[in-house]
Amino acid sequence: MNKIISKEHFSEKVLKLVIEAPLIAKSRKAGHFVIVRVGEKGERMPLTIAGADPVKGTITLVVQKVGLSSTRLCELNEGDYITDIVGPLGQATHIENFGTVVCAGGGVGVAPMLPIVQALKAAGNRVVTVLAGRTKELIILEKEMRESSDEVIIMTDDGSYGRKGLVTEGVEEVIKRETVNKCFAIGPAVMMKFVCLLTKKYEIPTDVSLNTIMVDGTGMCGACRITVGGKTRFVCVDGPEFDGHQVDFDEMLKRMGAFKDIEQKEIHKLDTQSPAGCETAKEPDGRDSAWRTELRKAMKPKERMTIPRVKMNELDADYRSHSRKEEVNLGLSEEQAVTEAKRCLDCPNPTCMNGCPVGINIPKFIKNIERGEYLEAAKTLKETSALPAVCGRVCPQEKQCESQCTHLKAGHEAVAIGYLERFAADYERESGQISIPEVAAANHIKVAVIGSGPAGLSFAGDMAKYGYEVTVFEALHEIGGVLKYGIPEFRLPNKIVDIEIDNLSKIGVKFQKDCIIGKTISVEDLEAEGFKGIFVASGAGLPNFMNIPGENSINIMSSNEYLTRVNLMDAASEDSDTPVTFGKHVAVIGGGNTAMDSVRTARRLGAERAMIIYRRSEEEMPARLEEVKHAKEEGVEFLTLHNPIEYIADEKGRVKQVVLQKMELGEPDASGRRSPIAIPGATETIDIDMAIVSVGVSPNPIVPSSIQGLELGRKGTIAVNENMQSSIPTIYAGGDIVRGGATVILAMGDGRKAAAAMHTQLSQKQLSQK
Repeated sequence: MNKIISKEHFSEKVLKLVIEAPLIAKSRKAGHFVIVRVGEKGERMPLTIAGADPVKGTITLVVQKVGLSSTRLCELNEGDYITDIVGPLGQATHIENFGTVVCAGGGVGVAPMLPIVQALKAAGNRVVTVLAGRTKELIILEKEMRESSDEVIIMTDDGSYGRKGLVTEGVEEVIKRETVNKCFAIGPAVMMKFVCLLTKKYEIPTDVSLNTIMVDGTGMCGACRITVGGKTRFVCVDGPEFDGHQVDFDEMLKRMGAFKDIEQKEIHKLDTQSPAGCETAKEPDGRDSAWRTELRKAMKPKERMTIPRVKMNELDADYRSHSRKEEVNLGLSEEQAVTEAKRCLDCPNPTCMNGCPVGINIPKFIKNIERGEYLEAAKTLKETSALPAVCGRVCPQEKQCESQCTHLKAGHEAVAIGYLERFAADYERESGQISIPEVAAANHIKVAVIGSGPAGLSFAGDMAKYGYEVTVFEALHEIGGVLKYGIPEFRLPNKIVDIEIDNLSKIGVKFQKDCIIGKTISVEDLEAEGFKGIFVASGAGLPNFMNIPGENSINIMSSNEYLTRVNLMDAASEDSDTPVTFGKHVAVIGGGNTAMDSVRTARRLGAERAMIIYRRSEEEMPARLEEVKHAKEEGVEFLTLHNPIEYIADEKGRVKQVVLQKMELGEPDASGRRSPIAIPGATETIDIDMAIVSVGVSPNPIVPSSIQGLELGRKGTIAVNENMQSSIPTIYAGGDIVRGGATVILAMGDGRKAAAAMHTQLSQKQLSQK
């Protein structure tokens, strides 16, 4: 929460807010922006930082009442608190002594222009500033601009102040009378477009700021993609400032209006608002313990192998396809769980454990379920897993632990290890008797975790148990990473994630939200604060696109953006300020779990036709078989052996059709799957009103690029050794930032491995210093 220190009206709809944000004030540079959220259901809104006072620990924002979110912010008063402010974000403005520079600011664009003008003047430039507004009342920060400019020209549309005319007229006046070496333009998109057309005619390099089209600001959604020089760029990561002569402003203007109709309807929301206990003795619980021996004697292996695998109870398919948050899988009853646990042979060499990335003692927890000791089963899970209730729901057990079950060798179905894991974790939670793992004595050594996804949480849990002071830094306003923004509640309810996180808090893990390492604070800052080890688990949240014609049309978005809007921001709820498109004919491109999550979400949001478009056959789909099954039951169509090659938009820039290339399978590629080959001349055009691109993600570059000397691997991943240690000895990394994209349980395995290695390293260092 950030306190508003002062509030000043420039006009009825334009305000200046000075806000308490010491970390951001310290790190901010000209051109940086922040993401602001007002209220728990508030939209994430990008605002350029107009000024900062590192001594007082404040930043200045200039806000114009435009839509619902900006109006909510403007209605706050001095002394009120803003729910979230995260930053600074974006690339800082490149400043040097260009010579003579014209700075054109229009409307509230004058505010972010001020720090640029100040920096240019400090670098020795001659600065001519052109301020523009519709009327005198909309000319802001004139005094401050005059203090840092060699000359200020004021233009108003109605001639009520300065000269009557447009900003381009003021700019061209300067160009005609003297040599201009550089131009900066910030303001409405239309204004920037015409300034760029003017300066291009005179061959004057021009930079523009495009933060108005951003949604998230941290590079995870892809909503702010634009075309610059014929290539797709992300405003929040690559910008927000770009070569204005290379920007496709026409495409950008269309994308800026993507949610205009929804926002006009949403604005009506404002109309009605104003002690330690005794420990019990531990019973031996190894395979040779008396109770496990008795269980094995109670039923012969052949009898156990004849028991059919239990079927998970599920919501009715037709009902659930219209229920956005109700969990599809309902879990096992006690009777079902005990019966399924009896199928486990308690093998002397439990191969199932070889398939578990976090090393759960699978036979031990299952045999505890068989004897009715469900709480003991949960304790066993928590010895090595920080998130058992999560893993029991979303991990692909069929490709990991269950794939190595002895039953498979006999031609039977594997023991339902995932179902039983969920049962034990859920039973403990519902009983209210949640156990806290044993924690070693505090060693007072501080370690930092960057990112609160599965890798970060797993690492944090283990390090806390080793006795370290652990702080997790999260860029978003919610803890959980992909578990919150990426996985729908019908698969993984938020309350489940929240309880797992609360369990980590109980063993001493601290969480700091709205803090971007590499922007808000640096790794050097962490080291200066006494953190002796750092684990980077910032994920791979930068969405990939196919770069085909028409892909930047309105209502084409990444699965990250779509799921973030629906899951994290709850955009489909009436009380949410964040807009989302409710498509009726939705195409989802891809065949992984994220694609399944997206298409099933689209069905729940009212899609009459929801399609998976995948270039290979169904057999090659990487998605879990259960997810494919559920999608089909819910009415999802599968267009396999089809690949998009072009999107066609209507006159407003909204997608209306997708052209599909029909494919056939060739020889296997490097992934082991048969390569898709285009069938010459075989295409199909389908009517759609929305497309969701789910073709993978890349590592977000914000954290890796901010660490000097850090060795990077393929596609911007962090290079690590077998112990998850990077090229910098005190920095470890794991999860998607290393793998480029992986499952929850693999990320957790990385976290555990890194924790063990860092613990060894720090322990040895501590001993050597004694």
